[in-house]
Amino acid sequence: MWLSWLLLAGGLVVLVAGAELLVRGASRLAAALGIAPLVIGLTIVAFGTSAPELAVSVQSALRGQADIALGNVVGSNIFNVLFILGLSALIVPLLVAQQLVRFDVPLMIGVSVLVWVLSLNGFVERWEGAVLFAGILLYTVFLIVQSRREQNKTSATEFEAEYALHEPVSWQRTVLNVGMAVGGLALLVLGARWFVDGAVGLARFLGLSELVIGLTIVAAGTSMPEVATSVVAALHGERDIAVGNVVGSNIFNILAVLGVAAIVAPGNGAPVANNMLVVDMPFMIAVAIACLPIFFTGHTISRWEGLLFLGYYVAYTIYLVLDAVNQPAIVQYREFMLLFVAPLTVITLLVSVGREIRRRRANVKADAVSLSGK
Repeated sequence: MWLSWLLLAGGLVVLVAGAELLVRGASRLAAALGIAPLVIGLTIVAFGTSAPELAVSVQSALRGQADIALGNVVGSNIFNVLFILGLSALIVPLLVAQQLVRFDVPLMIGVSVLVWVLSLNGFVERWEGAVLFAGILLYTVFLIVQSRREQNKTSATEFEAEYALHEPVSWQRTVLNVGMAVGGLALLVLGARWFVDGAVGLARFLGLSELVIGLTIVAAGTSMPEVATSVVAALHGERDIAVGNVVGSNIFNILAVLGVAAIVAPGNGAPVANNMLVVDMPFMIAVAIACLPIFFTGHTISRWEGLLFLGYYVAYTIYLVLDAVNQPAIVQYREFMLLFVAPLTVITLLVSVGREIRRRRANVKADAVSLSGK
């Protein structure tokens, strides 16, 4: 058990270090090629935080451990929204850009539903993985085109300062940046191998399924870059970056991480456990849908909504533990969540949305009266 914990911890440290090196090296190389800082932030920086998920899921899929590969993606998406946004919102209420409400969150919901539908036959087949991966390419192109239309000087300055994009170009710096990027990739591969070995060993020792380990320990571990990015962004007042990082990472996890995992998996693709189809994927979809009304109300995530997110993550984790140990109380627990907590949450969100709609209508009327008075 101690060896498994050591591999798990060591792999996590190496994964985070590799992701940091990869992002910094690739960002500076892109800047040297004349790519705008905002484009770098929307693509390399945002997707770079999901590099550990990609490394771990691909490594697991190649070894035929589909439960860890898929559990990592689904669990990370649930963890990103409920834990990371919840924790960040408790620190300071988060701002939500209008583009997230109009495009990115609906896209996150859409791809979450799509991957569940594709999995209904018990597999995410190779050609389906290729379709998902094509989706991330199209999404990246859209981000680049969109960012060129809406250049944001404030965001560009933030990324220039954070990733030293103002440095003069020289062959020495280019060699250094290439070395950072290549070294980061090597660390990701090594860290992923250690992390997966540790997770599998721990699952066997504790008698837990690889799916549960993938949904909890592996998912939380590979999401550490997102935790660091969003929490630090919230503390520094960059509250829009905190939210955008999570939404972008979730889209990348489904389209790129799950897509590549299905492509490289042996056989016809990645098999999907029945429990994931019945419980975990629907919960991931519900969490994604819940973002829409919460983000819509005032375009902020308030502290009480952050607390709600954290509460649901604790409740979900308790469910996984009860299910893993075959605790009879899980039936009553599930009924309580479905028949009382979930409806109460839906009613609360609907009331909040109704208030926001009335507030906006009142503002429109006030503006109309003001204009007619003039």
